[in-house]
Amino acid sequence: MKTITLGRTGITTPQNAFGALPIQRVSTDYAVMLLRKAYEGGMTFFDTARAYTDSEEKLGIAFEGMRDKVRIASKTQAKTPDKLWEDLETTLKNLKTDHLDLYQLHQVPQCYRPGDGTGMYEALLEAKEKGLTRHIGVTAHKIGVAEEAVQSGLYETLQYPFNYLSTEREIALVRACKDAGMGFIAMKGLSGGLLNNSRTCMAFMSQFDNVVPIWGIQRESELDEWLAFFEKDAVMDEEAAAIIAKDKAELGGDFCRSCGYCMPCTMDIQIRHCARMSQMIRRAPSAAWLSPYWQEEMAKIESCIECGVCMTRCPYELNIPKLLRKNLEDYRRILSGEVTV
Repeated sequence: MKTITLGRTGITTPQNAFGALPIQRVSTDYAVMLLRKAYEGGMTFFDTARAYTDSEEKLGIAFEGMRDKVRIASKTQAKTPDKLWEDLETTLKNLKTDHLDLYQLHQVPQCYRPGDGTGMYEALLEAKEKGLTRHIGVTAHKIGVAEEAVQSGLYETLQYPFNYLSTEREIALVRACKDAGMGFIAMKGLSGGLLNNSRTCMAFMSQFDNVVPIWGIQRESELDEWLAFFEKDAVMDEEAAAIIAKDKAELGGDFCRSCGYCMPCTMDIQIRHCARMSQMIRRAPSAAWLSPYWQEEMAKIESCIECGVCMTRCPYELNIPKLLRKNLEDYRRILSGEVTV
């Protein structure tokens, strides 16, 4: 297992880290068990956010009394300095700590800079100067914003979606971070659930010596898959390359990454799920996708008025109404038995 240093932060961690968004969906006892098992299995970097309901509180319980043994990153979706300070106070309280190893501006709509009138960068820097966070970073889904953040030299880390479906431009972004001495944290390493071969996903990440993937973990069985790589490295070989080639052919191009930037929908359509229902049914099979609930949600696609608001928000410039209709058509063929999955 590679050890990665997150750019000029000096934070070192195995290239196998814990994304704590999903633990908001499980009980506190189960989450604490997962977190402690992850640490005991070799993970030392844990990423959470104020937006993840009680995720921070669960980390605080799990790692109370052992703060010096783990690296904890959190985030704020604040758009004003006052909200940033409010979020940071809550985060530190939840995590039962007096500092973060990394504090990140979450899903930024722009590259905040000193003197831009928002005060956001100044507040983030002040938090670092006061010792409330050791390092500062930014997370983004829009590649233009991410590129600007790297070029600015203002931030120590970038968190961005990255997996083996990533484009050449996104791979160039990773390399630009390395050249800039900026740590790169890879979110959506499984492309929101569309990729289901953990060995291949890990093998892809292992090719980059400046990338720390944070795997979203909700079940012990999932955790066991990632911990297994501490015992035996996943490496790029012919089998992994073949899986990547097949998945790129099937998923490359116009598919929804489930980032949620398009929401909310004017007609209350759950775009981030409905626009990729075909892939989810096939790649993450579950009877729940065909339940009465999801049949009703998919039927809402018929109400789409093609206002275009979602397309103005989509960082991948997808034709979302067209994608929704395509998924609805396929969904109905599956329900009717015309297509089997």
